[in-house]
Amino acid sequence: MARFELKLPRMGESVAEATITNWLKQVGDKIEADEAVLEVATDKVDSEVPSEVSGVLVEQLFSKDDLVEVGQTIAIIETEGEDEDAVVEVEETIAPEIIEEVTKTIEIAKETVAVPAITNSNSEKFFSPLVKNIAAAEGIGIEELEKIPGTGSEGRVTKNDILEYLKNRTNAPQVEAVKEVVEVVEAVSSKSVAPVSVSGGDEIVEMDRMRKLIAGYMISSQQTSAHVYSFIEVDMTNIVKWREKHKNEFEKREGEKLTFTPIFMEAVAKALKDFPGMNISVDGDYIIKKKNINLGMAAALPNGNLIVPVIKNADQLNLVGMAKAVNDLGNRAKLGKLKPDETKGGTYTVTNVGSFGSVFGTPIINQPEVGILALGAIRKVPAVIETPEGDFIGIRQKMFLTHGYDHRIIDGALGGMFVKRVAEYLENFDITRTI
Repeated sequence: MARFELKLPRMGESVAEATITNWLKQVGDKIEADEAVLEVATDKVDSEVPSEVSGVLVEQLFSKDDLVEVGQTIAIIETEGEDEDAVVEVEETIAPEIIEEVTKTIEIAKETVAVPAITNSNSEKFFSPLVKNIAAAEGIGIEELEKIPGTGSEGRVTKNDILEYLKNRTNAPQVEAVKEVVEVVEAVSSKSVAPVSVSGGDEIVEMDRMRKLIAGYMISSQQTSAHVYSFIEVDMTNIVKWREKHKNEFEKREGEKLTFTPIFMEAVAKALKDFPGMNISVDGDYIIKKKNINLGMAAALPNGNLIVPVIKNADQLNLVGMAKAVNDLGNRAKLGKLKPDETKGGTYTVTNVGSFGSVFGTPIINQPEVGILALGAIRKVPAVIETPEGDFIGIRQKMFLTHGYDHRIIDGALGGMFVKRVAEYLENFDITRTI
């Protein structure tokens, strides 16, 4: 039969590898052309890998959680129909004493799956719990296990490696028995052991993959950057009135909603051109001055997680282009349709904490950037209004801007001047502007 090698496709210019998060098809499953075979994840975006041909999945070359490089073969698909005459009924060829031995082996695997019989204490190599339990069930010691050639990441021994080794070590029926052990082990080991509620009334839920990644990023950023914050209040009255006047006309003409976000992004892009010292990143003892202004836009997902799509060359967009970019990235973020490249390359990030009613917030810097701006809620407040005839109290639409910056490289003068410039662009917004 013809064999087709399914390779990890390119997912963007800056993406060189991905982690397998789930096999949607198992060995023996029929696959149609363009049907998803597995799910992979980069550091932020999940994607499906479809088959280019129709056939039967005969081999998985990597396991769940393995790291795979772009272009590597991840599965083998037979592109011709299955030959029914070639199917062997293994049950008819297994002697009763072998069946009894297989049953004992499965029971041993079930009992030992939670506590692997082989540890890595005497070995420099890493072996997954699944591989160790297969080895334990087959009586393979650590010395023998270390000699098995590994095809996984960094030479790691995978499930397929040890099964292939067992083919040459035992007869075929026993290999089939081990495969049955594998199914038991995978079913049991896929359920992580969660902490137990003492009262019995608490619900304990494991963090999903993205939440674990976010947690790691946040801790790493706090440990990397010396966070410091500057706050400034902005009068948004003119912008609120201008948007109210033009939003319906804009939506009819462009088919896009006109939110406050593109107005904020435009002001930030202008301020970054005025203060290029904020449009940098730090690599050890070196400062990298960024040529392009690429604005990250923190977006909340329906499951509560966050993702930061990036508006590339934001300073080159007019307000219409900015609105379209904001709406497009925001909508596709909610649908999980972002491409890996669309979350990379940011030089400065903006997060709208006001969309959830917060007056202001103290966000964590998105590494390796050196600054992040939090937009608070726009509120009607009493304010002192200065006029040639004197001061009086009036109702104004105001909001707080919170500028968080890396004090290793950004001092208070630059951090304060930058956020003040953003405020000036917003307060001096041209109310006669057309769009």
